[in-house]
Amino acid sequence: MSIPPPPGPHQPDPAQGPSPDPDPFGPPPQGQQPYGQQPYGQQPYGQQPYGQPYGQPYGPPYQTWGQGYSPHARPSSVNGLAVASLVLGVLCCFPAVGLVLGVIALVQIKKKGQSGKALAIVGSILSSLGLALWVTVLATGGLSDAWEEFKKGASEGTTFSVVKGQCFDAPGESLEGLTYDVDEVPCAGEHDGEVFGEFKMAGGDAFPGDRAVSDTADDKCYPLQDAYVMDTWALPSDVDVYYFGPTRQSWRLGDREVSCIFGNTDEKATLTGSLRADETTLDTYQITFLQSLNAMDTVLWEEPEDYPEDDLPGYRKWSRDVHDSLNKQIKALRAQSWPAAADKPVAALVKDMEDARAEWAKAVAAAEDDDVDTFYLHYDKGYAYVDGPSTVTARKALGLATKRPTYDDGGDDGSGESGGGELKV
Repeated sequence: MSIPPPPGPHQPDPAQGPSPDPDPFGPPPQGQQPYGQQPYGQQPYGQQPYGQPYGQPYGPPYQTWGQGYSPHARPSSVNGLAVASLVLGVLCCFPAVGLVLGVIALVQIKKKGQSGKALAIVGSILSSLGLALWVTVLATGGLSDAWEEFKKGASEGTTFSVVKGQCFDAPGESLEGLTYDVDEVPCAGEHDGEVFGEFKMAGGDAFPGDRAVSDTADDKCYPLQDAYVMDTWALPSDVDVYYFGPTRQSWRLGDREVSCIFGNTDEKATLTGSLRADETTLDTYQITFLQSLNAMDTVLWEEPEDYPEDDLPGYRKWSRDVHDSLNKQIKALRAQSWPAAADKPVAALVKDMEDARAEWAKAVAAAEDDDVDTFYLHYDKGYAYVDGPSTVTARKALGLATKRPTYDDGGDDGSGESGGGELKV
């Protein structure tokens, strides 16, 4: 009698050998249901029928993708123009470009199915606002105002300003060359320079040149020196005049300021203590006395450069100016009421000035007669009172410096200029 086969799929006859594997992409073998459909009463897929070896597959295998995941899980790319539009919209530097890029990005996103629509929309809105702002600024002239503010800020950032009465140390401990900044220090201690005045140069947009800056500083710094140090005898002999001046680069940014500075004649040496001696540090008597003497010094410094025999008409005019200035200063000194200790010394100085005035009157007459020898005679006598004993005595009585200044013929050209230097900024 025959034994019926076990339930389940038809098993091949062992004598016939194993049957070939079915084609996974073809129709299922006869007697099998399509994938995913099981006859009622049979084991569902994934469970082995009773008696079948464990691990043997049931039905055709899965079809897999080479990457190991479904392509539908890949995220869509972000449109690069959308990102660029957002960046330009936030920065507001090129609003028109940001707006154009945003519009192009929206078209590409719709056509290619990319992401980044929100970025493109936000970038377009911000760029539109920025473009409207730029149009408003141009229409109202705000751009020119902003440019002026920019130039002012740039000038302040590349140049610096020092003020009258300030003492400082220079980079490299030298007042020669180029500098961009200084360190302010107390005047009571050692320092490289002391500012005694400042002024602004006139000029257009074109830089006048280093020589023009230097010549202007020479013309205007020395008068400022006399105003800052009225007691010229108190100025040490090793002190010279320097200045900070604009460079070609700073001139383009609106820099026109020249600062006049005291510094040591030896660039390796320093100054100690303030040299200031003006209305802020002197009393009324000292100021009146120094104003008269300094006015006389100013006229005397205007002596013609040639010798009297070569320019006697010029010396005649100058001698008359000296005579008239003496007359004016004598009246000013006599009009002042002096302290008891200084009354007689000042009166003695005034007497010497009156004698000198008479000699200068005779010098004028000699020059008119073309008598050079007689002119020299009265010229020498007229100069005798200058820095004479009566001047020293009056200075001492008023508490002013009493050491006569020395004048170096090699470093002074008769104009009060002693050949200082410059420090460009």
